[in-house]
Amino acid sequence: MNVLLKMRYLILIFCICCFQWATAQNFSYPKLAAKGKTIGTFVPNNWKAIDTAYGDLNNDGLEDMALVLEYNFPVTERRAYGDSETELIKEFQKPRILAIFFRQQPSSGYQLVLQNNNFILRSEEGGALGEPFKELRIKNNTLNLLFEGGNDWRWKLAYEFKYQHKQWVLIKANNTYYNITSGEMSDKTYDFIDRRLKQINGNLFSRNAANITSEDVLYFTDLRTLNDFKKPWTWEITKDNFL
Repeated sequence: MNVLLKMRYLILIFCICCFQWATAQNFSYPKLAAKGKTIGTFVPNNWKAIDTAYGDLNNDGLEDMALVLEYNFPVTERRAYGDSETELIKEFQKPRILAIFFRQQPSSGYQLVLQNNNFILRSEEGGALGEPFKELRIKNNTLNLLFEGGNDWRWKLAYEFKYQHKQWVLIKANNTYYNITSGEMSDKTYDFIDRRLKQINGNLFSRNAANITSEDVLYFTDLRTLNDFKKPWTWEITKDNFL
């Protein structure tokens, strides 16, 4: 009896592995439903919502919704790395989707206005700290995303997008890079509307004591949007300065 149960268990494991392998080979991103009244309407089979945020994003007084969805199985993806125009790497991990919905009327449900399959970091892209995706939030009519990762040297990335002229425009960002042992750090705050960069260099353990603050003008051609910003760390704003 024990031998029979063990064989059945091994067969089950084998079938699951075969299913996951077949799934990984045939993966393609689903097209989310255009309209619906509940979260379940927008979550495809074999996907799950891992974060949700509510708030007014388009200044109409109605509570809009943003979702981060994750696929249940890891697949091979080609992901941007460094310069998003020229460098791609293969990664075996669970795909993610950022979806944004406008509330139509309190009784009419939601309408999909953005599906982005690239920008949200995957669970394996945070280095030794593990999961890098920390927060999805809607505040002051803007969409806010927070990521964190690293090892002895750690980083925090915060992005603030605003709906303008039917585009999700990056208006502000923050990039903090620090050493957990020495406290050495660099903190950069970007204002893309006013084209200003505020930078603080110094030590986490002696803030406001020996830290040096500087401000510079940001030079770039066009504002980045969720349509052309591949993922975190792929915009080289100035030489060797990635966001």
